[in-house]
Amino acid sequence: MNINHVKVEVLLPEEYIEELRNKLNDIGVLTVGKYDNVISYSIVHGYWRPLDDSKPFNGTVGEISFGTECKMEFRCSYKNIDEVVNIIKSVHPYEEPIINIIPLLN
Repeated sequence: MNINHVKVEVLLPEEYIEELRNKLNDIGVLTVGKYDNVISYSIVHGYWRPLDDSKPFNGTVGEISFGTECKMEFRCSYKNIDEVVNIIKSVHPYEEPIINIIPLLN
């Protein structure tokens, strides 16, 4: 199977979406046909508990937290995925960002 494109999902606070979108667009990975800056995002709800030795962006070590964040999604060429992940990590405020990379068959 030859994978040319992937869907990338990133969970992050809404206030970081614009900066991340701009940096990804600057390297040309958010272009689809004759459009650029092509992303979508939705509000999601979740739970988490920071463990010992963590440095939580939000929440308290040892306590279960509940909150909202955004799931940002975009399609990009698989050949750019290392650069994309590095950019995400440079912008993302969490010490352990969730980045899902899903192969696309179409």
